[in-house]
Amino acid sequence: MKRVKLVVSYDGTNYCGWQFQPNGITIEEVLNKALSDLLREPIAVIGASRTDSGVHAKGNVAVFDTQSRIPPDKICFALNQRLPEDIRIQASEEVPLDWHPRKQNCTKTYEYKILNRKIDMPMERLYAYFCYFDLDLEKMRQAASCLIGEHDFKSFCTVRTQTEETVRTIYGLTLEKDGEGLITMRISGSGFLYNMVRIIAGTLIKVGMGVYPPEHVEEILDARDRQAAGGTAPAKGLTLVSIEYEKELCPEIEVNNKDWKYHMVQREIPEKKKGYVIIERCRDQDFERTVIRLVHQCYRNGAREIFVLDGEPGKERLIQGEYYGYYRLEKSYRLLKMEKRLERQKEKKPPFETSPVKLTALKRPDWSRWLAMYNESFFQIASSATYGGEDIQREQQAGSRFFWLLKGRKRVGFAVLKLLPETDTLDIDMIGIAKEQWGQGLGYQAMRAVENMAEDLGLSRLELMAADCNKPAIGLYRKSGFKIFGTRPWFFLARDAGEREKTDGRE
Repeated sequence: MKRVKLVVSYDGTNYCGWQFQPNGITIEEVLNKALSDLLREPIAVIGASRTDSGVHAKGNVAVFDTQSRIPPDKICFALNQRLPEDIRIQASEEVPLDWHPRKQNCTKTYEYKILNRKIDMPMERLYAYFCYFDLDLEKMRQAASCLIGEHDFKSFCTVRTQTEETVRTIYGLTLEKDGEGLITMRISGSGFLYNMVRIIAGTLIKVGMGVYPPEHVEEILDARDRQAAGGTAPAKGLTLVSIEYEKELCPEIEVNNKDWKYHMVQREIPEKKKGYVIIERCRDQDFERTVIRLVHQCYRNGAREIFVLDGEPGKERLIQGEYYGYYRLEKSYRLLKMEKRLERQKEKKPPFETSPVKLTALKRPDWSRWLAMYNESFFQIASSATYGGEDIQREQQAGSRFFWLLKGRKRVGFAVLKLLPETDTLDIDMIGIAKEQWGQGLGYQAMRAVENMAEDLGLSRLELMAADCNKPAIGLYRKSGFKIFGTRPWFFLARDAGEREKTDGRE
């Protein structure tokens, strides 16, 4: 058995959409019959986007399973000979058996065409919506700009949609007009609600006609009410251009709009199956569904341990033992703020005289070794984050200072230190000893080396944060003279309830 992926293009004029239905012929039905006849076995395709009646496609995606020995990349040529002229397979290839076209992170791109002239053109009648009112393209562009980004698009989807979650992300939205009066609205996003693109098109047309001022579109977005938006533009103007699948997981996603701000850290998912959801700000009425959405996205992307933080000051909205969708949240750890006050020396002492461990600036040739030590040492720590070379480069450019911790000529550990702006403080962003050097007292010596550096710079305070679950580190910091002066909110651990029950049963 193998799974084959198809890139499908079609003229949707004569079809009742993609998905099989009893009242008319569909793209899915035609593909199933042609494939079953070609491969001589029952075939049922799974489509990525179930386009509506009359909608066209240049690059829809579908998969099917087969036992045929025909090479997957040749199936497109054989299949096209059995398809009507208004359906063509642009490419075919084998994919893993568990690859599903609707369960992958992707960017979908649609185009909606509006023929804006006084007299219609017969050649465009099946592929563009004809509008003889003069449309103000600049005002349409102004209105479209507020839709870019992650928002709740409830105002822009059909009321009868079965989708409970109406948050989507638009990466780009452009409008261009050619010399023949053809306006092309091109929109790319993480996914689209039912009729969302056509409702956006209908709303922007009203802006272009002067019915709505451009700023009213933001009010429509905020209303979260379908009745507030414009009409649904006709299907014939819509074409699914492409579906581009994510080749590797985005290490970190940051979203900041007027309703919420969060970070979703995914860099540890591939190796450790661990993800983080840090909500910095969120409207109370959106909070629960935001947690559910982000945790589920993290889980779908492969995380099996997901740490959730409500970081908005004065808020404690996460509840111990409560279910958020399919996931139960339990308190896991919190970060302790620790400090050490340094006494200024009347006479400047030689640097590092009290510690055999010395700090040496990290150079590019040593990056791979630094990263190996860091990632190995912190692999099991809940509050750790996997680092890569691009992170070192980015943080160095942002002002972070990276140092090797050395013992004589032998590398024994690593650290990241930051001078806090407008303070007399050195922040120990991270510090650790290479795993093979554990148990030799080098951690204490490393802390002394950092303290010596701070004193050499004339600073009076050291600061760090440590997870309360990291008992060895807390003990080391206390031994080095650090005291707790504050705490951060709890990180909650979210796991799929069904999987948690199975895990508990095995243990």
